[in-house]
Amino acid sequence: MGPQGSPEGPRRRLSHVDPKGAAQMVDVSGKDDTQRLARATGTIRMEPATLRAITKNTVKKGDVIAVARVAGILAGKQTAALIPLCHPVPLTDLQVTVQPDSTIPGLRAEAIARTVGKTGVEMEALTAVAVTLITVYDMAKALDKGMVISDICLEEKQGGRSGHWIRK
Repeated sequence: MGPQGSPEGPRRRLSHVDPKGAAQMVDVSGKDDTQRLARATGTIRMEPATLRAITKNTVKKGDVIAVARVAGILAGKQTAALIPLCHPVPLTDLQVTVQPDSTIPGLRAEAIARTVGKTGVEMEALTAVAVTLITVYDMAKALDKGMVISDICLEEKQGGRSGHWIRK
């Protein structure tokens, strides 16, 4: 492996690092506006009894799935305030879903973010999923402190110079 974990060969420079190695926000002013989409997913594993309490809506703090969905949407809209080098992105849509899965056992979260702009919405989708799952933990921790949040990842992105990408 060569510099910055890239294969040997042509050197690729990280876009958020200037030639002297200092962190920088990327200038996107010369890019064209395109339709952009990002889809991210993640899971939270828990005891079967905790999953039952969540799905039967008997957790004392309230409707865990509904509150977690709203928290994820709010977080996705605030991504630029949380991630230092992110551009503020005017989202045209942000959908968060949370589904029980007894095979984990736990919940699966998915966020789909959309915009028309000069930069992508991957960070918004990832942030939405992360905060959705953290909110589940917060609301159910009295029942199960051993819950594990995992596998938060980008599944798909569309738009921009790199085009359409799907996780294999």
